[in-house]
Amino acid sequence: MAGLVYEIFASSALVSLGFYHLISTTRNYLKSPQSYSAKPYHPLTLASSSHFLKHLELYLLILCLLVAFAHQLLVSFDPDPLLKGHSPVHRLTSLQSAAVLFLFLILSLSLLLSDSHSALLPLPSDLFFALASGLFFLQYSVSSSAASVQTSDLQARCDSISARVSALTALLCLLLACRPKLFVADVCLGAAMCLQGLWVLQTGLSLYVDAFIPEGCHRLLDVVSGVEGSTKCELEDSRLRAVAILDLVFLVHVMFVLLIVVVTYAAVAKALGIRRSLGSYQALPTTASLADNNNNHIQMKALTGTQA
Repeated sequence: MAGLVYEIFASSALVSLGFYHLISTTRNYLKSPQSYSAKPYHPLTLASSSHFLKHLELYLLILCLLVAFAHQLLVSFDPDPLLKGHSPVHRLTSLQSAAVLFLFLILSLSLLLSDSHSALLPLPSDLFFALASGLFFLQYSVSSSAASVQTSDLQARCDSISARVSALTALLCLLLACRPKLFVADVCLGAAMCLQGLWVLQTGLSLYVDAFIPEGCHRLLDVVSGVEGSTKCELEDSRLRAVAILDLVFLVHVMFVLLIVVVTYAAVAKALGIRRSLGSYQALPTTASLADNNNNHIQMKALTGTQA
């Protein structure tokens, strides 16, 4: 049960972060396409926003990373592990995940310090994206190695798919480090975070909820804590069928994230009053702008009549 609660918490954090990044990126681009540039984070710009509210996204991110780091450390000392040979494999993979989360925590703290005290740590955006790309690639390596040593068939497949999403995120961060004005890469970065969050939720459901475990697979009853997912497929046909189902579910998540991107873009464009015209995006005229145009037109007509 604790494993499922953690997966739900991690999923909520990733989806919220990705969705907020997606909305903010789209708004910044539609408001000023010519001067657009990717940002590591988007501060709240409310009229009465304090220093805390301005950096609320970073504070929440740091809090979530602390919780995830503590969870991985606790899991690494679980007294009832699944063993592969004579080594508690889950302890090594959990410590690796904890190390990666700790590096993300340091990067987030550096970003907070750079924005609040730029004189102490002037961290440019391209350097941040480059460092983030390296950390996501490290996460990809850890997830790939974890998938190769898992004793749980379903957990191995879930880790393998998660590793691919991390590799995609690393590539997008690298593109933004080289091309900060690449709006498509910035949008895809937010979408990739949403996809990772949804897949974390799907992993928790597939490993800890009996109703979502594919037919022919079952949880191991002698493992109480559910380390490594503790789900096993006895027959090869059942394992192949379970893997195919997970691949299909992943495609469903991809389509759902694509729908989120399209709907978000349309909603933000409508909220800002943006319409597409001959390949360029222009703001719809407001009442004040129409009144000014009419006044200018009347003045021009009066000036023309006087000259005549």
